[in-house]
Amino acid sequence: MRTFRHARLLAAAGATLATLALTACESGTGTQDEGASKPTASTTTTPQTPNAEQPTGTAGSTGSTGTQQPARTEQPSAPDRSTASDEPAAPAPAVCNGSNTKVTAQPVARPLNHMLLTVTNTGSKPCALLYYPVLRFDEMQWVPQPMADSKPQAVPTLDPGGSGYAGVLLSAADGSGEGGTTGKKLTVAFQGATPNSSGGASATPTLPAKGLYYDSTLAVTYWQAEAEDALRY
Repeated sequence: MRTFRHARLLAAAGATLATLALTACESGTGTQDEGASKPTASTTTTPQTPNAEQPTGTAGSTGSTGTQQPARTEQPSAPDRSTASDEPAAPAPAVCNGSNTKVTAQPVARPLNHMLLTVTNTGSKPCALLYYPVLRFDEMQWVPQPMADSKPQAVPTLDPGGSGYAGVLLSAADGSGEGGTTGKKLTVAFQGATPNSSGGASATPTLPAKGLYYDSTLAVTYWQAEAEDALRY
């Protein structure tokens, strides 16, 4: 009797389990295997490239949208032609001196007690009149000083056949000069590239037969491009 009751209990329990299983299958929530782990949703993340391998803000870097940017091409700058020239520099003119010029000495009526020196280029190339003429009458032992305020802004350069000028104050108009004497011979020396250096051969222009009177105020202008500028001082 006990065995029969036990068999009935087992049969009832089996029917209950079958009913539960059928219900689970119909609802789609069947029992899952406890030994299998439930897969979890994951987000795929693109690995970041280290800054050392892909610097930001440079040509060819990947933008925020992941699109590869084209590399920037630097255009070569145009050469600076403001100072460059395809033409060779012109050679410096020769120094005017007694070998490539003709020098004349001419007393003038105005201003009083003045003489005009004229230098004409007789050569085939331009020449430059540097600084001022160095004058010497006869055996004079001193050198007449230049008039400082007569210095031009540019050195006169004489083309072949061109002329330059210098004015000479022979004596003081008010008689204040000392040691007045008459010179019979005049030597005109030319200066070189540096002051008081020799510029080459001297010249001895012809003076009036009676000579020229001069005193201690004897002075000379710098070489000038125009005769009127030479006689202004």
